[in-house]
Amino acid sequence: MKQKHAVVIGSGFAGLSAATHLATNNFTVTLLEKNDSPGGRARKFSSQGFTFDMGPSWYWMPDVFEDYFSHFGKKPSDYYELIRLDPSYSVIYGQDDVLDIPANMEEFKAMLEQIEPGSAAQLDEFLAQAKYKYQVGIHDLVKRPSRSLLEFASFGLMKDVMRMDIFQSMSSHVRKFFKSEKIVRLMEFPVLFLGETADNIPALYSLMNYADIALGTWYPKGGMYEIIGGLVSLAEEKGVKIRYNAEVEEIEIERGEAKSIRLISGEKINADVVIAGADYHHVDRHLISPKYSNYSEEYWDKRVLAPSSLLFYLGIDKKLENLRHHNLFFDEPLGPHADAIYTNPRWPEAPLFYACVPSITDSTVAPEGMENLFLLIPLAPDLEDSEETREKYYGIIMDRLEKITGQEIRSRVVFKRSYAHSDFKADYHAYKGNAYGLANTLKQTALLKPSLKSKKVSNLFYTGQLTVPGPGVPPSLISGYVVAKEVIRENL
Repeated sequence: MKQKHAVVIGSGFAGLSAATHLATNNFTVTLLEKNDSPGGRARKFSSQGFTFDMGPSWYWMPDVFEDYFSHFGKKPSDYYELIRLDPSYSVIYGQDDVLDIPANMEEFKAMLEQIEPGSAAQLDEFLAQAKYKYQVGIHDLVKRPSRSLLEFASFGLMKDVMRMDIFQSMSSHVRKFFKSEKIVRLMEFPVLFLGETADNIPALYSLMNYADIALGTWYPKGGMYEIIGGLVSLAEEKGVKIRYNAEVEEIEIERGEAKSIRLISGEKINADVVIAGADYHHVDRHLISPKYSNYSEEYWDKRVLAPSSLLFYLGIDKKLENLRHHNLFFDEPLGPHADAIYTNPRWPEAPLFYACVPSITDSTVAPEGMENLFLLIPLAPDLEDSEETREKYYGIIMDRLEKITGQEIRSRVVFKRSYAHSDFKADYHAYKGNAYGLANTLKQTALLKPSLKSKKVSNLFYTGQLTVPGPGVPPSLISGYVVAKEVIRENL
């Protein structure tokens, strides 16, 4: 039987995953990447001896990566070396008020017990529930394409779903176990990856606490881009042809079937199947004729997006003190910042922020005696991000960073680059300049997410952070697998 030609648009985690799964199942695969290197939001760049991961910086859920590579008879260690971080990360509540989160479970319990007597026993119960949710959620529910209620119709699964706390908020769930606000904020932190506050995220996502506390925080030596390097090597081993600087201008459709891809260069590429790993809104509203769109502009405007970000990539010509690899600055109240992201979108007055110093763990990402510093402020999507505004917020967080860590930093910056909404739009066609995709609220879960298949084009599919299962690196890998299974099933 003649091999079918699948064209995948976008070489982020989801696109690479979909392409590789299809290539191992008798498809000829061409992967088209708009930019000059693979990875999507997980690209990297180098300057003046510093190497910066541009996007994801947390390696959680190592079992998802192991599962991915095992599909092809491989292991992560065939492509990159993992280091478990200890402490996993630091949480900074204020000057001289810092929690270093130990990798060892007993040490972690002892730390909680000092803050709130009895919390160690509560943690055992909390994590037992979180483990169950993780096993059912990550190893079953997220691998369902969510195209029909019948996928969830079995009695056993319905029983599982009822135990998953999908109708209770994460915030109320955590407070059943812990009273200390310091511990509550610590337990609520992982859901920030899901694009909403703990008040609006289902308690199902305490599974993230299991990933954090039990499975640990890891780092691939050389940086997160090493994962992309591994995925690309594997894809090419399996026969995927990757083309860079190949931006798509139009998906050409005839009688409800995608026939070819036209690049902005004018070149046409014929396709039997098209999988869009690029921004869903961009593909749905701009790359296909409006009559074939899945969703209206009004539909997209009503979606709850995960935040965008203002990022600073800094090269420092000295070693920094009082910082870990990952540092969460919770030295200001969350409420006003969350309101500025989700309720009344605006630039926040006193933003929380995140600082990553990978050179503490890995000397290869900065010149000797220097430091690689990555700063991130989560923000509402669709804000104006002028250079003046970026500089204002650089000053705000650098003031606090220097004061809390007790050191001069700004005068030692030898490299600086910022990145925000307009850059996300320019580089990834990101809808409203979002950084993380669609928020995992209850009304945007499973069947209520944008469909992974076009409703009007028989051979057009979608993958990535705006469809199932949702935002994040592990879910994006899974998303590519899920859509590939659907393509294979429909083309047998």
